[in-house]
Amino acid sequence: LQKVKNDLEMVLSIVQSKNKKIEEDLKREQQWHEEQEQILDALNGIEEEMKKQVVRFSEKSREFQELKNEMLKLRAYKEELVNALSEFLEEHFPLPQKSGSAKKKKNSSEEPAVQLITLHEILEILIKKLMSTPHEPYLTINDSFWPPYIELLLRYGIALRHPEDPNRIRLEAFHQ
Repeated sequence: LQKVKNDLEMVLSIVQSKNKKIEEDLKREQQWHEEQEQILDALNGIEEEMKKQVVRFSEKSREFQELKNEMLKLRAYKEELVNALSEFLEEHFPLPQKSGSAKKKKNSSEEPAVQLITLHEILEILIKKLMSTPHEPYLTINDSFWPPYIELLLRYGIALRHPEDPNRIRLEAFHQ
């Protein structure tokens, strides 16, 4: 009986030590499980945030695409307007032609001293000057500008003279 008792105590102590070990393993596994749940929660939070960002990005991408399409339409419209203006100016405001009597008076081998520029080119120069240097939009008039074109621009309020220098003009700032 004593031997059985000793054997049972030994078995009891072994079982108790195994139980302690299993309880420690269980605690470690529970702690690992809690850490994994925390990581999972953090990843779920990050996933939600990323989904929100993707939605915002897709909305911005759509808005960007719409703006890009609108800009392309505006560029095409601007090109149409520039072409129409160019055709109108070529038709109604051509460069002056030398008359036959003027050629007879001058030497036929003599070329004009300065190449005159078209009204369209004058307007382009004035627009570029206004847009590139709005703080100093004045353009100095030289011999390549045909005086009747300059007078036309001034008379109809398209261009303005410099208050101190009559040889300088600027485009009226219609965009302001």
